[in-house]
Amino acid sequence: MTYSCEAGGIFMPATPVVHREQEYDSRAFALLHEMQTRHFWYAGRHRFVLQALKLQLPKQFEAGSPLSAIDLGGGCGGWVKFLRSKLPGRFSELALSDSSLCALARAEAVAGEGTARYQADLLKLGWRDRWDVAFLLDVLEHIPADAKALIQVREALKPGGLLFVTTPALNFFRSYNDELARHVRRYTKQDFARLAEASGLRLLRACYFMFFLSPLLWLSRLRRPELANKDDSEMRAILERTHRVPIPPVNVLMKWIFSLETPVGLWVPFPWGTSILGVFQKPR
Repeated sequence: MTYSCEAGGIFMPATPVVHREQEYDSRAFALLHEMQTRHFWYAGRHRFVLQALKLQLPKQFEAGSPLSAIDLGGGCGGWVKFLRSKLPGRFSELALSDSSLCALARAEAVAGEGTARYQADLLKLGWRDRWDVAFLLDVLEHIPADAKALIQVREALKPGGLLFVTTPALNFFRSYNDELARHVRRYTKQDFARLAEASGLRLLRACYFMFFLSPLLWLSRLRRPELANKDDSEMRAILERTHRVPIPPVNVLMKWIFSLETPVGLWVPFPWGTSILGVFQKPR
């Protein structure tokens, strides 16, 4: 598939992409933008994934070799901004994709100059042997056809290319938040192994994270808000209230606790966590 640069600097495919609102509400991107900038959870996830990336790159690629990377379903560009600041110059090409033009417009100021933005459908990416590294960070749980999406990513990766995936983990932690956030499912290590087999990828590792804070998260969601008979505006108000950034002292404390998981959780696997990281590879 060919992508051409259109007005606003966004690369678009010849076949128009329609963002699926039932999978991710476009109105939530304003909230996502705020959370990616300040929320302790995003800081902890970014730190954990970065450490996993640092461990894998030397194993799979020669030092200093030019690498192309893309954040698929990258929303407002928070991960790309973080990655660029922590590994400056490591990627010769760093890009972002999303099906939402709203998200891609917001990402322009966040991701920075030199970041190509693609409007792309994860079920119809159309790339073949294009990228060395790809990221799917808390995206897959929104997609009913998850194996189909991973097959598309496999096709887009170069032989030997890496895919880093994070999702919510374990149905024990399923709560009203999954309904509000339009999560189709939560995942286990066994689920990631199944997806690897179904998509033709190799699963190099799978590990749970957000272990230390998992009891607090479980307790915080015992008080389930009443969702029955709520209209769209009321559901959105609940989402915004439950996803707001904590007050600064609490946010700083939570960020510090979460930071303790890196790199410990990549050395000694946690028995559970509210999230899971999978590192997949396209066979050479």
